[in-house]
This record gives sequence, structure tokens and C-alpha cells, in this order.
Amino acid sequence: MDSSIDNSNLALDRLRALLPQAAGRDDGRLPTERALAESLGISRRAVRRALEVLETEGLVWRRQGAGTFVGPRPAEPEAAPVADFSEVMEARLRIEPQLAQLAALRADAAAIGRMRDALARLDAAADTDARELWDSALHREIARAAGNRFFLAIFDAMDQARLDATWRLIRERARSTANLATYQHQHAAIVQAIAAHDPVAAGEAMLAHIRALNDNLLRQTSLEALGHGV
Repeated sequence: MDSSIDNSNLALDRLRALLPQAAGRDDGRLPTERALAESLGISRRAVRRALEVLETEGLVWRRQGAGTFVGPRPAEPEAAPVADFSEVMEARLRIEPQLAQLAALRADAAAIGRMRDALARLDAAADTDARELWDSALHREIARAAGNRFFLAIFDAMDQARLDATWRLIRERARSTANLATYQHQHAAIVQAIAAHDPVAAGEAMLAHIRALNDNLLRQTSLEALGHGV
């Protein structure tokens, strides 16, 4: 009988020969260690050791509970970055006024109707979650109406910040009763300018809105740094 090392080397040699065949399958999955051991006539321990070598070489990769696959291990998705409100607002200040201008030039009656509906639902929202939902919906309808897929993709990337719990908390704390009234008036002015197909007024109204939001967020974060609440 071969020694353990000999068996492992034999398993490694035979497994190398199997890799091209497995790579041709849709998922590139190898049979289980038990099935490989039985088909190759080699102990499971030898098969396991051989797979460890192949994994080190980057020829296979393994995932607990899923199996062994031919090829290098896929890159793990990067963790979503923590939302930095200053970066988000910097981008919004430079992009959303232009989106409003384009929307004023290109929005049809259906798009304007959706904006008005989102605006009404935002004004009626009574809690943080609803306000975030409909605020996002309104601004996205404006971005959609701009009619540029690349700008819309950029908007969606910025809007992902709403998923961050810290960002949501800061935004909600920046919404005093007076601020909410200001935002409602500004949102209405934006939609009115778009409906009137006035790109200059739409861009200016959006810029005023984003600036007001940015100023309130800056004030809120300054208070947080000093240890004060609102």
C-alpha cells in the first residue's frame, strides 16, 4: 500500500487532470471529497491534502457549505463606505441643479405628475422613514426626468447614503419644524419651475434647496462635535 504522502501526491496528480473537465461546467464545481476519493480510488485524507495544495496554487477555491470550485477565489465585495455627508453634499451641490435644469427641458406631463405625487406624499409624511422615502422618490423623479442614464446612475450612487443609519440620524436632527417648512417651500418651487419648463428657475431653486440642507447639516454636525443636541 502507498504511504500517505504517496497517496496525496497521486491524488494531486489525478486532480490536476480533472480540473479542465470541471472548469467546463457551468458552475465549475468539483465533486465532493467523498465522491472524488471513490472515483479516484484514493483516501479522502489524500484528496483533502491535494485540494489544499491546489487551493494554495490558486487553481481551486473552497467555500464552507458550498463546495470546491475550479479557478481563483472571487474577490470579496468591498464593504460599503461609511457615508460622509460632506462628500455627498458636495456632489449634490454640483449635480442636482443641472439635473433640475435638464428636467425642466425634458419632463413630460407624466413625469411632472409623478413629481407632484411624490411631493404631496412627502408633505404628508409623519415620520423619519416616510420622509426619507418620499424625499428620495421626489429627487429621483427629477433625476429620471433629466433623461440621462449616466446622471441617473450618479444620482443613485449618491442616494445610497440614505441607507446609512448615522446619515439618516443627522438628517432628521437637521429637520426642525422651521426647516421642514423651508424644505417644503423649496421642493414646491423646484417642481413648479420644472412644470413651467423654466430651466434657469429650476436650477436656481434646486441649488437654494441643496445649500439650505447643507447649511443645516453643517450646523447639526458642529453641534454634535460640541456635544449639544438640537
